[in-house]
Amino acid sequence: MITVVGVDGAGLSAEAQARLDEAVLVAGSDRVFRRLGGVPAGVRRAEGPLLEVVDAHLETGEGTLVVLAEGDPGFFDVVRELRGHGVTPEVLPARPLASLAFARAGLAWEDALIVTGGRLDRVVNACRAHHKVAVLVTPGVGPAEIARELAPTTPRALIVCEDLGGPDERITHSRMGEATTRPWKDPDVVLVLDPLHRPHEPGWVAGARPGPGEWALDFDGARLSPQVRAFALAKLGPRLGELVWDVGAGTGEIAVECARMGAAVVAVEREEESCARLRRNVIAHGVKVALTRGQAPPALEPLADPDAVFVGGGGADVVAACAARAPRSLVCALRTVEQVVTVLDVLREHGYHAECVQLQSSRLTVQADGAHRLAASDPIFVVYSAGG
Repeated sequence: MITVVGVDGAGLSAEAQARLDEAVLVAGSDRVFRRLGGVPAGVRRAEGPLLEVVDAHLETGEGTLVVLAEGDPGFFDVVRELRGHGVTPEVLPARPLASLAFARAGLAWEDALIVTGGRLDRVVNACRAHHKVAVLVTPGVGPAEIARELAPTTPRALIVCEDLGGPDERITHSRMGEATTRPWKDPDVVLVLDPLHRPHEPGWVAGARPGPGEWALDFDGARLSPQVRAFALAKLGPRLGELVWDVGAGTGEIAVECARMGAAVVAVEREEESCARLRRNVIAHGVKVALTRGQAPPALEPLADPDAVFVGGGGADVVAACAARAPRSLVCALRTVEQVVTVLDVLREHGYHAECVQLQSSRLTVQADGAHRLAASDPIFVVYSAGG
């Protein structure tokens, strides 16, 4: 028999304690054993990778193996791993650490994202894009690393939860600068909050909000038609956990659309008038876009590496600077065939297989005399990477 027992520092339930008392073998991390505070005398602690321990136990078929996990073992923990290995365990959960963290902070959490894992960039991008994120701490993804990556473009408030439910529990409201230098003692959860966010409406679904009901919107002063933008967005593939650059952003129509799809977005624009219109568009659509005012390529140097890049303005040097950061997707909107040839060469030099299409749309209009006409937009060449 294999039982997975959740531990939250508040003491085990009677049922969980009974399973532990009757166990012949107990497996778990050093961290969860510290949280538990000890095991009954005579119970042997398993050593080695969990699945090897499980296989050895199943071969003998003797007694109960208890696998200890933090909080709710079915939430980012060992239940999925065991099920994938063909084992259906008995599960006795404790309080989820994320739930406990929000309770300690006195915050509702149905609108929060819960993230974890070893990829700091993906975790930080979720924090950039979403107003309320609980990060389940893993090695290399803790309060100092998160704050260091978010600063200075994404101001956030941090609530760091250490030893949740245990005797040394500490809940710390921290500024970003403090979080990078303060010594933390084995934190469990970091709540990353946008202090300026105000909820628009009551929620009905937990976690990330549903995707936009419509995209390729009409924007006042947009340089690209909705039809061209739809193609560019399809090739960019913006999504939660990724960072998109919109270089030469203009009024920000690409930046806003990517943010509406859940991506973290940095818009780079040099003209003050365009920056002002971009800010208005961001506010009007209720999204989060970090604006970097400056001339590319120099303005790109301090930015975090992107997952996808849209280049709406700038020459071959800008495209080369973007390609050098190795995004998975790179899309450029160009006006002339000569620009297309140059950009294709640049992308190929950086290891991309690139393609180009010319897009032009015509909108049906009604004239004063009642006649119908097709009004054609200017043709646009879209160069896009088809694998890097």
